[in-house]
Amino acid sequence: MPEETGGSVADRLAPVLRPVRAGNGFEEALEQILQVVRLGLVPAGERLPAERVLAERLGISRVTLREVLRVLQDQGLVEARRGRYGGTFVRPRADAGGEDELRRRVAGVDIEDVLSFREVLEVGAAGLCAAHGLAPARAARLREALAATRDAPLAQYRRLDTRLHLVLAELCGSPSLAAQYAAVRATLNDLLDCIPLLVRNLEHSQRQHAALVAAVLAGDADGAREISREHCAGTAALLRGFLT
Repeated sequence: MPEETGGSVADRLAPVLRPVRAGNGFEEALEQILQVVRLGLVPAGERLPAERVLAERLGISRVTLREVLRVLQDQGLVEARRGRYGGTFVRPRADAGGEDELRRRVAGVDIEDVLSFREVLEVGAAGLCAAHGLAPARAARLREALAATRDAPLAQYRRLDTRLHLVLAELCGSPSLAAQYAAVRATLNDLLDCIPLLVRNLEHSQRQHAALVAAVLAGDADGAREISREHCAGTAALLRGFLT
């Protein structure tokens, strides 16, 4: 599978894929691979990592993994292709459906809880990364993820924005925080996918992204936390605006 700016496939999936617990192997593996698809860590039309790689990363048998992939195929989220260049490929998502769909999805979600939890996790991750400092290789990953958002076509922006925040969560040094962030971000993206991408908002977000990364790399924990808090507040205001 070709690599994109912003890191290797392994880097992209690291915040989400982790060994599952023995008692709930199938369910937890399904949850994690669903997050990979919903977060856009493997874009539509691209191939998931090989079964061997996924099974090893998740700590499950290939039989269990195939059962998981079969469920995703039945749901229309992936498709299996045979041949030399075959594998399991992510299918394009259907049009989200606009404000009516947004309201339908919000009816089953405590939006204020999602927004508050997202803010706590993002602000915490930013502060931890800045306070602890990042080794050169990790700092390079963060810069690459930022560069990918800066150069992203409009249609790819939200997916690459998600990856930037996932990288920051992963680099903070708390696997538990990274896992919780991946879950809440998937819920948030389900809502964001229902509203339009606004160029002015994206330009503002990019300025905040650049300032956030600069603060993290400079070791400015207070500044990183404050920028992250403002960034989360902007997203929250946008969603509330479409819900009013």
